[in-house]
Amino acid sequence: MSEIILVNISGEDRPGVTAAITSILGNYDALILDIGQADIHHGLSLGILFQTPSDSAPVLKAILFKTSELGLNVRFSAVSEVEYTNWVNRQGKGRYVVTLLGKTITAKQLGCVTNVLAQQHLNIDSIKRLTGRPALHQQEENLRSCIELSVRGDLPDKKWMSEQFLKYSAELGVDISFQKDDMFRRNRRLICFDMDSTLIKTEVIDELADRAGVGEQVRAITESAMRGEIDFTESFRRRVALLKGLDESVMQDIAEHLPIMDGADRLMATLKTCGIKIAILSGGFTYFGHYLQKRFGVDYVYANELEIVDGKLTGRYVGDVVDGRRKAELLRLIAQVEKINLAQVIAVGDGANDLPMLNLAGLGIAFHAKPKVKANAQQSLSTIGLDGILYFLGFRDIHIDM
Repeated sequence: MSEIILVNISGEDRPGVTAAITSILGNYDALILDIGQADIHHGLSLGILFQTPSDSAPVLKAILFKTSELGLNVRFSAVSEVEYTNWVNRQGKGRYVVTLLGKTITAKQLGCVTNVLAQQHLNIDSIKRLTGRPALHQQEENLRSCIELSVRGDLPDKKWMSEQFLKYSAELGVDISFQKDDMFRRNRRLICFDMDSTLIKTEVIDELADRAGVGEQVRAITESAMRGEIDFTESFRRRVALLKGLDESVMQDIAEHLPIMDGADRLMATLKTCGIKIAILSGGFTYFGHYLQKRFGVDYVYANELEIVDGKLTGRYVGDVVDGRRKAELLRLIAQVEKINLAQVIAVGDGANDLPMLNLAGLGIAFHAKPKVKANAQQSLSTIGLDGILYFLGFRDIHIDM
């Protein structure tokens, strides 16, 4: 009579353990129904669910002798057909990925997140570390730590869970991403970036205004727009008008000294290696977007064009203003041209005018954004640089740092 058995093996890991156990199972024509293995600091945890064609006693005896010979601990559990069938039926439940990202990951952070998952009746199938092991005493540059949890179940209240994650993110200094684990998450093909305060650490219009001696006036208009007193297009028109007469050479100097956002080089190199299309959709200026295009190999640049006559800014711009609505339109257009499903698109930005494209993309990330923007975006990244996006996509340091 066939039997279903779960064997759990633990102890010091070494080469050949899995080979030895599976060879025994093969000798007795056992059918492997499920298998999982993990290694934490040379500590092995191996689980195999198998079905024997007849009495299981001989195979269990052989495994017991082998594990004793290898100095390993073993535990056997019988599984009924009803239990196994119920387990198989749970495969239809929703699958999700929860990513915790920060300079370090503490037990308190992980405890709060897993408690939220438990309250939502989501079961954790696996936990893996995406970043390298941190040194105990050596001070590391660009310190980062990331843990990915694979969870399964029916999600009863996503809104409540998102609110809890947002709360813990602010209180505990950790980024928490919750994504559906589907084919689109594993096959992103286009990423669209805001430029100012996203790809670069500055707002270029402020840099230009300071050089033109109108910095305070430009910032006052920006603050008025942020308060909702004037819309983006009107504020943009007024700010650009104040730049009249500025020499084009100033733009070149600013472009050559743009402060690149932390992690941008690492992110861009990985994206290009993976063949992901890259676009800059900015309310800033094409002059600086094209500079970044050459540096990073960006495929598309859409921004605002400053009018230049005889080497001087005229205080006017050419064409339509690239505002939040236009960014979303451009994202959709590029996806159509490249024949890419919107679910395969990533959008990254820091401002309220980025929200339309962040919420249109399959993965929208509010990068180092204000609380209001974070609260209205799908995901947020605030603890490390732009390369943190790679962990949201499931990359591991061993794949990135080639």
